[in-house]
Amino acid sequence: MIEKNGIVEIVEEIQNGVFLLKVKSVQIAKEAKPGQFCNIKVNSSLTPLLRRPFSICDVENDVVTFQFNHVGEGTKILSRKKKGDILNIIGPLGNGFNFLSDFENAIIVAGGIGAAPFPFLTKAIPSDKKIVSFCGGRSKDDIIKYKLENIITSTDDGSEGFHGNIVQLLESEIEKYDKTKTKIFACGPNPMLRALSEFTIKNGYECEISTESAMACGFGICQGCNVEGVNSDRFLLVCKDGPVFNAEDVRL
Repeated sequence: MIEKNGIVEIVEEIQNGVFLLKVKSVQIAKEAKPGQFCNIKVNSSLTPLLRRPFSICDVENDVVTFQFNHVGEGTKILSRKKKGDILNIIGPLGNGFNFLSDFENAIIVAGGIGAAPFPFLTKAIPSDKKIVSFCGGRSKDDIIKYKLENIITSTDDGSEGFHGNIVQLLESEIEKYDKTKTKIFACGPNPMLRALSEFTIKNGYECEISTESAMACGFGICQGCNVEGVNSDRFLLVCKDGPVFNAEDVRL
């Protein structure tokens, strides 16, 4: 973990309310792993006081990309950054995905802005693995496909792809993939992750989930981002023990 000032390269809106923030930070780019995140101070004033955590979306040379949607004051400020602006960043933080384990099929399950960590993971997964990306949202406007491969979509309102939620879509497709050769990587809202975890545990699929939480410090001091551990005598911390967990290890 390091604290560095990064230089904004570009902020661009890739679809309605969804932005990419590209920041030049040589050391963070060098050390980042898929599934990790950074805690960003959005401006130099005391308002907003707390940093904002963002998944590392991608890394290209010495540029780190973050993906976010415009949901509050912090992201509003970030969406207005200009080339050359300075951002103070702590990262890379947390534990990432284990994408080098023994599997042949990588199934990505991304709910809405939960697609954020998967361009970096998609690029890192060895080329001999098959990748399928299940992308879902309330409507077609909520589906994010940026730099994902072999995309299958679902929408709650039926405006694109499968009419239903993303876990229902996965249930309808999963038999196409050998259980013993398949690993699922997921990120999205907690209700989605909870339903997915129940399904994968019940049916014996290996699954890692990337969780989200409000946090102050980002590295385990404040103890504010706790999640219940299944086989632990203490609460686990999203920032330090996660954000990536095996689905059977946490109770959302």
